[in-house]
Amino acid sequence: MNTSHALIAEDPTQAISTRIKIERGSRGWSLAELSERSGVSKAMISKIERGEASPTATVLGRLSGAFGLALSMLLSLAEQNDNRLNQHAHQNVWTDPETGYTRRTLSPPAGGMLELLEIVLPAKVSVPYPASAFTFQHEQILMVEGRLLFREGEQEHQLNPGDCLQLGPPMDCVFTNPGNKACKYLIALVRR
Repeated sequence: MNTSHALIAEDPTQAISTRIKIERGSRGWSLAELSERSGVSKAMISKIERGEASPTATVLGRLSGAFGLALSMLLSLAEQNDNRLNQHAHQNVWTDPETGYTRRTLSPPAGGMLELLEIVLPAKVSVPYPASAFTFQHEQILMVEGRLLFREGEQEHQLNPGDCLQLGPPMDCVFTNPGNKACKYLIALVRR
């Protein structure tokens, strides 16, 4: 087996940029209309679509909500291919340029209904998502390492290694790592 090539996962930034442009175009929306629907500036959307800026997790959450897509679906559409095996070396890893948060897609892109993600949240980092990012999915969080404070609307859950949380109805959420080291958790998604 030849392992000399592509041991580092591809950066999905360009695929995400292209997908956002496709989603906006397929709806016939101008930059101004997507900006109004998502709360993301026209300038930022334009930079993202041209591949000049990598969107943050918050911005991707807002854009996916405006499109009526779960964030995972938007990213999944950007990463699509026909493979049923997703080897670790080839799994797409997206890094939030603002927080350093990383999202590794564990599931094969041909996936199906279930999607598995590995998230690494740096120490002392919070990532908010609007309710619209959760509208089209059922989600569970399984803690692997560290501690996570997960605020779901007004309710806060503290998750430690081995804890598994089923998310409730879609509402604004915040993922916070209060620790001094990165925390790691898995997310399992099933589309509604």
